[in-house]
Amino acid sequence: MGIIIKPIVTEKQTAVTEKMPNRFGFRVSPKANKLEIKKTIESTYNVSVIDVNTMNYSGKAKSRYTKSGIVNGRQDAFKKAIVTLKEGETIDFFSNI
Repeated sequence: MGIIIKPIVTEKQTAVTEKMPNRFGFRVSPKANKLEIKKTIESTYNVSVIDVNTMNYSGKAKSRYTKSGIVNGRQDAFKKAIVTLKEGETIDFFSNI
């Protein structure tokens, strides 16, 4: 498995990108460090990365009521990276659709 799992394209992350057009979010491998993330983003998207901020999210307990009773489960834990690019550079996630 690679370092980058997938880009984050949610309403909240899109609002951050609109406010600061050189910031993008990625879901990354929990074992990846900031230097590996920077190197991978620069080689994959041909941009220059200024800063990488990472956040670890713990898995949350979830339960739902069904016909056969209560079903308990757990969401996966994951790591998120917010990448700041050099001024004027951008990443287009939808260019190859």
